[in-house]
Amino acid sequence: MDFTFTPEQDALREQARAFLAANPEPSWKELAELGWTGVSVAEEDGGAGLTFVEEAVLFEELGRALYRGPYFSTVALALPALPGDLRAEVAAGDTSWTLAFGPLVPDLDLADRIAIVGGDGIYELEGAEREVLATSDVTRSLGVVRGGDPGRRLADAGVLEEIRSRSLAALAIEACGLARRALEYAIEHAQTREQFGRPIGVYQAVSHPLADAYTRLELARSLSLWAAWCVAQEGAQSDQQAPIAAAAAKAFAAEAAVQVCETAIQVHGGIGFTWEHVLHRLYKRALWIESFAASSTTLRAEVAASLLDATGSGSGVSQTPVSLTQGG
Repeated sequence: MDFTFTPEQDALREQARAFLAANPEPSWKELAELGWTGVSVAEEDGGAGLTFVEEAVLFEELGRALYRGPYFSTVALALPALPGDLRAEVAAGDTSWTLAFGPLVPDLDLADRIAIVGGDGIYELEGAEREVLATSDVTRSLGVVRGGDPGRRLADAGVLEEIRSRSLAALAIEACGLARRALEYAIEHAQTREQFGRPIGVYQAVSHPLADAYTRLELARSLSLWAAWCVAQEGAQSDQQAPIAAAAAKAFAAEAAVQVCETAIQVHGGIGFTWEHVLHRLYKRALWIESFAASSTTLRAEVAASLLDATGSGSGVSQTPVSLTQGG
């Protein structure tokens, strides 16, 4: 089986990188005009009818660009719970969503509508009070909702496992994107900054940590792309691996992104700690990703349980109940 990107997927990546470089703060409507909000929405609902792999390409590039907007909360979290007519609105760029599945709700200041888990279903939350909290990452907010009433029933609670896999895989590949950008900054600095008449990159104290960071990033990206592929195989045998693949990818990639950013800051020296340099913003997004949803410790425990559970079905799927609580 060929796991390389198709020419169309490579073209999507090139388009996304060029667009985000020229438009660092695109609007939701602009993303919709590019077709990004409807990548996995069915063609009959106005989408492109593609898969989560194409969305993963965009998540990686959006992470690299430190995109500020409700793409994660809409596409990774809420979209699987939306019926066809509401997916069509997302694809058209008419509305964006977030999902309140725990105490902290992402993109609460930017999402138009809120879905909430209640009982055996997912509902639209109407009339709720929103409170946006201050976080270390100003490019992605968290908040809490109070009050409100459940409105239209959107989906059964059974879709929560798919949402969990999608969100963890999306965070993992986004972490790879921002880590890639941090490493690019570090390599450029090591090549141009000179000490004692030589670029600092020739010294082992600089080159070896960068090589380690590159290796860690490539491992994280491979794991994250495998998770994205598993998520995309809806209804296939391989999608049974999606919950564990996504858990493994998020646990490893989030920590790798934090470590790569720390290495990049150390390579830059004093300038890497300044407010004007973008590295601290990349670092804060990496910390946000690491702390959101289940912790790496919890995710590794799920992976271990799936490997060690001799009483399971043999499919490699964890028997641990689905949990979406932040930091759990």
